[in-house]
This record gives sequence, C-alpha cells and structure tokens, in this order.
Amino acid sequence: MRVTTAFNRLLSLPGARVTEVCFEDARLVVDVALLRRRLQCPECTFSTAACYDTRPVFSTWRHTDMGRWKVLVRAGLRRLECPTHGVRVEAVPFARHRSGFSRDFEDLIAFLATKTDKTTISRLSRVDWDSVGRICERVVADGLDPARLDGLVNIGVDEVSWRKHHRYLTLVTDHTAGKIVWGAEGKDTATLDAFFNELGESRSAALQAVSMDMGVAFNKSVRAPGHAPQALICIDPFHAVKLVGDALDKVRRITWNELRQLPDQAAARKFKGARWSLLKRPENLTDDQSATLRQLRNRGGDLWRAYRLKESFRAIFAGDLDPDETVELIDRWCSQASRSRLAPFVKAAKTIRKFRDGVLAAIRLKINNARAEGLNNHVRLIIRRAYGFHSPRAALALVMLSCGPIDLVLPHERTTI
Repeated sequence: MRVTTAFNRLLSLPGARVTEVCFEDARLVVDVALLRRRLQCPECTFSTAACYDTRPVFSTWRHTDMGRWKVLVRAGLRRLECPTHGVRVEAVPFARHRSGFSRDFEDLIAFLATKTDKTTISRLSRVDWDSVGRICERVVADGLDPARLDGLVNIGVDEVSWRKHHRYLTLVTDHTAGKIVWGAEGKDTATLDAFFNELGESRSAALQAVSMDMGVAFNKSVRAPGHAPQALICIDPFHAVKLVGDALDKVRRITWNELRQLPDQAAARKFKGARWSLLKRPENLTDDQSATLRQLRNRGGDLWRAYRLKESFRAIFAGDLDPDETVELIDRWCSQASRSRLAPFVKAAKTIRKFRDGVLAAIRLKINNARAEGLNNHVRLIIRRAYGFHSPRAALALVMLSCGPIDLVLPHERTTI
C-alpha cells in the first residue's frame, strides 16, 4: 500500500486527498488537495467555478496527533469573490472558518474541555489555554442549532456567577428537554430582553410558564409587551424558604451582637457557633448541634420564636399538602410573621405576599428552578475547573457544550471504517 493511500485512510479528511507525506522534527506534515472544483465561500452558501487568484503560501491546520508526532495538514488554497462578503479564501470541508485546527482536533479539544482541567488539556494537546477557549467558541457557533428555541413551552431563567466582582451569565433552561438553550453575559432586564428579541413574538406567545427567582429584573422583562406577558411566573419555593432562613440568620446576628455587649463574653462566643444549629434541618444536626439547639430552646426569647417560624414555613413545602391547604397555611404564616415584631420576618412576610401567586403557580404546575439550579451547580463546577477563561463568550461556550443542546461527536465515532 502506498504511503498516501495509507494516510488517506488514517486521516479520513472529508473532501480532500493526501498528495505527499513528510516527516520533520517531532511533526508530520501531510499535503492535501481538495477534491471539489467549485470554490465555496466560508461565510455563506455561495459557490463559484471562477477563481479570483491563488494564495502564494500554503494554509496549515493542526490535526489530531499520531503518537508523539504532531500532525499538520497543509494545502494550497484559492480565493473567490463572493457578492456578499467580497474576496475570501475558499472554505475547506475538514476545518472551520478562521481556524488553524481541523474539525477533528477541535471536537476532541472541546470534549476534553467539558471533562477535565486546563492544565491537563494543555499538556495533552500541546495548545495554550486561550486557544482552547477560542476552539470552544467555534465549536458552539458551528453546532448550535437555531431551531433549539422552537417549541419552548416551560422555561427557567437564572443567573450564575462566572468571575469575581459580580460578573454574571444569564441562562435560559428548557424544562422539557432539561438543557440550557440560551445564555448571555449580564443579569439585568436588558440581558433577558435579548433572549426574547431572538425568540421572536410568535414563539414568545407560545410560552406558558417561566420559572425564576424573586428578582425584579427578569420579571420585568417577561411582562414586557411583545415578550411573554401571558406566561405564568413560577417562583421556586426554595427561594421563599431561603428568604425565611436569611431572616432567621439576621435575628441570630442581632441576638449575638446583644450578647457581645454583656460583661460575660463566654456566652457570646458560645452562641456564635449556633448558626448551623439553627439553619440546618433538625434531622441533619450532629449531636453537638442538637445539644446547642436544646439550649437555645430552653433560653427562649426572640431567637427561638424566629426558629419556630422558620421551621413552620419550611414544613409547608414538605410535599404532603394539596394546593388549597398550601395557600391557607402560607397566608396564616404571613399573618403570624407580620405580628411577630421581628423586623426581618415582617419584611420576609411582605416579600412572600408580593410573590405569593408565583409560589403557588410553581406548586400547582410542579414547575420550579430545581432543574435550573442543578444545571447551575454543574455550570459552577466547570467554570471553576476552567479557571483562566477571561472572555464571557468562552465561558458561555463551555457551558453550552456541557449543559446545552450540542452533542459532541468524537472523530472515531464519526468515521466509518
């Protein structure tokens, strides 16, 4: 078998044939020629038989390694004149536009980026981390189907921090598919407005429910004319329970600061460690935390009343009540909290009344942000693992590769033997 024939089968480059193989220092250079005669614009579907000119230098792409050898694919390309984009170098079927890597290599790197850390990828593939980010962006731009926004009925909207200093990504999840279908940098009303602008009025009108937290920015965008004012806003009960837990923690801090003013500082120091005894579920407490909770119960006062309010509110969402019973108990709890003379709980009750309909809608429809929160935990994990991305586009590309509707196909899975 000739060397060129062997490498045609080994590389399996679509639309190209190997013409020459050359071994150099730690790398293998493979010259190829395109099979098609017509020139294809790399940015649109325009093709022509007319050649504008020929590039005076070879174009080179990094391909998947063969053992310790780096494989470089080299080809002489022509240029064409596209009526839309002007003079462009012709597209090649085995590489993406403006990339110095083959599709096989980029798909492999994108897959590794979703599974391991940057040091491992850089050492294994011998490419720098910035190149990994750009590769992820190209793979997502090429593989993200615009039709992913078709047929959306129930969606979840949430934000996740991707860098320090309040740098956020807004992510939209399809509850039916269980995948993130859209994302952008930011977490304000304008960010979600961009989603609805891309979705369009006809598809926005088909939305039936939108789950979110208690922030006003996303609510304002959903309710805007031409967006989805007909959709039910579903507030995850988790956020309501968290709000009450935060109110309990504020009462705890107030009580601790009062104890700090006493001559006996031992009580304040001992009380400082009571935070998790109050905030954790009773069944999850350690023996020491249970003992601390019993001491707090014996002490009584505002803090124990606040703890009882927190536990009674959490019990409402245990899942053993029907919607009508839940409505009655939420209203009764809000009245009790408003009369408690505990300022954090009075404020929490006011907020819960404001978002009461959204919480009840989430219970009736059994739609909440639990799936979105679960995906967000996965997003936080991959962002921490991918520490070093300085571009929100690269971070968002990694999110879409890991949690989005893109199915990465590795080279050996795509090649037919």
